[in-house]
Amino acid sequence: MDKTLFPGYTVGPDAYDDIGAVCSAYGTKVAVIGGRRALAAARDAILKAVEHTPLEVIGVFWYGGEASRENMERLRPQVEQADMLFAVGGGKAIDTCKVLAHETGRPFFTFPTIASTCASCTSLGIVYHPDGSLREYSFSKIPPNHIFINTQIIADAPDIYLWAGMGDTMAKHYECTISSRNDTPAHSDAMGIALSSLCAEPIVHWGRQALEDCRAHKITPELTEVILGIIISTGFVSNFVQVDYTTGLAHAIYNGFTVLPGTEAHHHLHGEVVSYGILVMLTIDRQSAEREKLYRFSRSIGLPTCLADLHARPEDLGAVTAKALSGIDVRVYPYPVTEQMIVDGIMEMEQYHQSMG
Repeated sequence: MDKTLFPGYTVGPDAYDDIGAVCSAYGTKVAVIGGRRALAAARDAILKAVEHTPLEVIGVFWYGGEASRENMERLRPQVEQADMLFAVGGGKAIDTCKVLAHETGRPFFTFPTIASTCASCTSLGIVYHPDGSLREYSFSKIPPNHIFINTQIIADAPDIYLWAGMGDTMAKHYECTISSRNDTPAHSDAMGIALSSLCAEPIVHWGRQALEDCRAHKITPELTEVILGIIISTGFVSNFVQVDYTTGLAHAIYNGFTVLPGTEAHHHLHGEVVSYGILVMLTIDRQSAEREKLYRFSRSIGLPTCLADLHARPEDLGAVTAKALSGIDVRVYPYPVTEQMIVDGIMEMEQYHQSMG
């Protein structure tokens, strides 16, 4: 029997006040797992929120720096006495805790400290080798039981994560609507596709103001809307749609750019490169009005709109396109995607960028 759960969530500067009421139904002993910077930002607030509840924190553990099998095995005996796990941080810290919870049959709760991905809302876990290379996807239908989104902690985090997170979030809408175009989606997929509009329009509408507010460490309605778009809207879509709809050509193009030393050396973030991939994808798909809208938005907040922004050159495109089509991202697509099609789309984007000044 397939089962997809809606995770509950609490959002606001006082989100942690709900920890006792929400989590006490699942036992008393808590193990907290997170990244070093994330724990520095959230640990004291979590411990204070737990003080006058039935909950007892049996330990606070660093996740190990990589979402690897090795770190999960190291953590397993440390959390053996815990009834539940608290996952604190960004994507890799949360995925480490998530996969550990799935494999040990424990409920888990997430505490995102940055708004860069939807990992704190999803059931999918991504597992890496110790050197950071992709190992496997850990598939599950069980998302967190609840997400505690402390907006002040996110507003105080480096704004670059929100900036890149907006790029990755917008891709969810365009990728799942294009990938599913020739299909008749089943109920769960159809729900996710319908929800995906909340991953694009709110970002374009509120994103520039939200970024300014984050830089000023101010909690505003605009920043809150964008945080919810990145974490909740995108997470729900990911939970509902099949893997072939939750990815697409923008992520294939991102994968292609990971082989370029210049792009990697300058530490271009995942969502940053994906945002450029959306522009190329829309160019190839002949969605000129959407491309213009997203191009203007990307320019307004400094997301990349040309090869030079990613420290890449036209002569790099052979390696980019070969890598882009080596994965599963366009396995389900409304038309065959070729390396030449991607090259042509990128070069057309270069001309468009020049024409826009």
